[in-house]
Amino acid sequence: MASALMKVAVAGVSRCSLVTLLRAHSTAPLHQSVPGSLWKLGKLNHIAIAVPDMEKATALYRDVLGAKVSDKVPLPEHGVYTVFVELGNTKLELLHPLGEKSPIAGFLLKNKSGGMHHICIEVDDITAAVADLKAKNIRTLSAEPRLGAHGKPVMFLHPKDCDGVLVELEEA
Repeated sequence: MASALMKVAVAGVSRCSLVTLLRAHSTAPLHQSVPGSLWKLGKLNHIAIAVPDMEKATALYRDVLGAKVSDKVPLPEHGVYTVFVELGNTKLELLHPLGEKSPIAGFLLKNKSGGMHHICIEVDDITAAVADLKAKNIRTLSAEPRLGAHGKPVMFLHPKDCDGVLVELEEA
């Protein structure tokens, strides 16, 4: 196949056409699903960013970048204040500590300027997803799902089991 591609390239086919040709001959699947699963992974719900100054961060997205932002909402059961930034296809969740025992306070001690904290992906059945993932030795940060910022059940997966990323699952 390489020699055929060389002939096509020499014949003056554009780079874009060559890429299209390569994709057409690719044998790699475009996506893989969980076979026989009782639950499905959905869309990216949000990316959470820990911020040291909630007002400054909110102003950046609202006043400088022109995004629609929510009011600041306290979530005492999670130890955070949240502000959601609407992006059309997803959201950003700005997180700021609520209380000294907030997990975000610890994060900001290590990351003074703030930064990405977690990603949130929707699932169609959180109970089935959590049971399946636990059976596959994926640790969770709580025993059972809790209500999240959207009033829906959520579960956080241990970052050491998710390639260093804190993953939040939220029932769609």
